[in-house]
Amino acid sequence: MVVVYAYVVGDILHKGHIEHLRNCKALGDKLIVGVLTDKAAMEKKPRPAMSFEERFDLVRALKMVDVVVAQDEYEPIKNVTHIRPDILIESIDHKHADDKYSKLVRSMGIRAIVLPYYPDHSSTKLKDKIREADEQESASNPSPAGQA
Repeated sequence: MVVVYAYVVGDILHKGHIEHLRNCKALGDKLIVGVLTDKAAMEKKPRPAMSFEERFDLVRALKMVDVVVAQDEYEPIKNVTHIRPDILIESIDHKHADDKYSKLVRSMGIRAIVLPYYPDHSSTKLKDKIREADEQESASNPSPAGQA
């Protein structure tokens, strides 16, 4: 059995998450997904809009995901060391400059595979679209402040 480990923030699930996790599952028999805690996500990104519990439950509900675990740090070293998957998935947008990280994964016999990032599908872009729509609606429908 080939075990694959991938990790996501999973904030505001979108097509990019689905494609990424489908590709991960296609590489093995069992897909384990680490969902980053708020603290872990904020090591590199803004605070997620959704709570950790909501994000965890949404990822767990996806049919291609077999097991979901919490990931307490942005880099998956602790989970990978504990789980020891056959394959670790990285996204091309993850810039791991720490050579020790790469050496550790190789020393455990884990194959690291880098998958593409889907820049047209991102939680940040969705949040920006929502903000823009709100701003446009507010501008076209000003509230009658000060009217009695």
